[in-house]
Amino acid sequence: MRTILGGDADGAEAVGDGGASAAGEAAPAAAADSGRLTRLTSLLPSWTFAALVAGAVAVGVVLRLYSRSPLWLDEALSVNIANLSVGDLFEALRHDGHPPFYYLLLHYWMAVVGEGDVTVRLLSAIFGVAALPLAWIAGRRIAGLAGARWALVLVALSPYCIRYSTETRMYSLVMVLVLAGYLLLTDALKAPTWPRLVGLAVLAGLLLLTQYWSFWLLTAVVLVLGWRWRGRRDERPATLRTILALVAGGVLFLPWLPAFLYQAAHTGTPWADPVRPTMLLEMTLQDLGGGEVAEGKLGGAAVLVICLIALFAVRWAGRELVLDMGTAPTVRAEMAVIGLTMAVGCVMGYLTGATYQARYAAVFIPLVLVVAAVGLTRIPGFAQVVAGAIVLVLAIGGIGWVEFYQRTQSEPVAAAVAEHAEPGDVVVYCPDQLGPAYSRAMPDDLVELVYPTLAPPDRVDWVDYAERNAAAEPEQLAAHIREEYAGQAVFVVWKPQYETFGEQCERFLSALGDGSSSGPPQGLVAADEGRYYEPANVSWVRSVG
Repeated sequence: MRTILGGDADGAEAVGDGGASAAGEAAPAAAADSGRLTRLTSLLPSWTFAALVAGAVAVGVVLRLYSRSPLWLDEALSVNIANLSVGDLFEALRHDGHPPFYYLLLHYWMAVVGEGDVTVRLLSAIFGVAALPLAWIAGRRIAGLAGARWALVLVALSPYCIRYSTETRMYSLVMVLVLAGYLLLTDALKAPTWPRLVGLAVLAGLLLLTQYWSFWLLTAVVLVLGWRWRGRRDERPATLRTILALVAGGVLFLPWLPAFLYQAAHTGTPWADPVRPTMLLEMTLQDLGGGEVAEGKLGGAAVLVICLIALFAVRWAGRELVLDMGTAPTVRAEMAVIGLTMAVGCVMGYLTGATYQARYAAVFIPLVLVVAAVGLTRIPGFAQVVAGAIVLVLAIGGIGWVEFYQRTQSEPVAAAVAEHAEPGDVVVYCPDQLGPAYSRAMPDDLVELVYPTLAPPDRVDWVDYAERNAAAEPEQLAAHIREEYAGQAVFVVWKPQYETFGEQCERFLSALGDGSSSGPPQGLVAADEGRYYEPANVSWVRSVG
């Protein structure tokens, strides 16, 4: 039977078997191991590692400050909603399906800096940079200086963190709140002072008001704390106060509760179906590593392996790494929270008909990266450097894909339309989900509509979305366009296979061409799925009516 006896300054655990003296065995081994690593690096100047860490952080900061891709659907929706007055903003969110905190921050941010692509993304970049010192502190607390360095580097060069630090969405903010909450929670468990408990409640409430997957994270945290309360009798008062602080955070959510209930009844995620647990894990690891390239998939898998080392490693020295299926206590709670969050979220997805996207994992990805940092410190000797280098090389490959894989094809589509359009011509986006992003790039002197509502393209109304789309008649809508805009050219920006639309966009385009004196639609741009996350075709009907 293995018994955890203690730890060294870097977070390494001394482990014993039966009645053997663990301290007597592990300390010399750890010292020898440290000596080998010191000898291997003695040829380098003393400042080398500090410089490498600083360089990684500098690169990570620069990559967070700019993305050459235009805003895609979700980003454009965020900007258009945040651009409303506060009262209209709240009403728009009832039809959008998200909580308000990030949108309020973006609203006031845009009032100062404007709504250009770079400036609106800068808010997320600030949150992304703010996460770096928090990662350092978290890594140091559980794995010493080595853990701090690895946590800082892994977060700085994480393709996932970089991607969402360059996106006008709430996920970068979520990661900062999670890291801050993690640090405050560990403080509260040691000494549950009122300032810490109140701060923890506020952070929990802000998380709920920022992203709804925070419900599953906080559920997981409360479950793990409940297990702690059951098993550690002498720490029950601190544990109970911490649980109550998290629950009290829900008070901040109460004013938003009516809107949330309306969203739950009418919006949801009609654009995709619930996912299986294995698919959820695959999507998360792939996005963690950077995306749909080999480096991204391998990078996510490598991080998972390192996390498992952190969970199961109980002794590491020389060339030996001892694993115990009973798990080591250092990151047991963190891994339990990660696993429970995914499990609860997956079950609730099936119960409510909601889908999953890897961006929702922002509620636990910071914990994954901190655990991975601990795992790297558990790998003995020079193998630690090799393992870290492999993870970072794969991460760099994932970053390359993040930078190459554009989020929307709006710029070439808009350029093609501008080349052929005259003032007063019509652009129809089919489906309406293409409208917010693609309309940002279009010339200002065109009439822009969305299918099937023929409303302006700035927002998508998700209320009863599937039912509305099912009731649409493409041929009737095409006839209305021909009558209303007779003699004008119509450009249809479209893409098939969107959930709830079937072949409606193809039918709509065909009906426009059938009623045109200028012949069938002419293709101007083909959707490029290999380079764009949100691609689209453009077809041109020279004259309708």
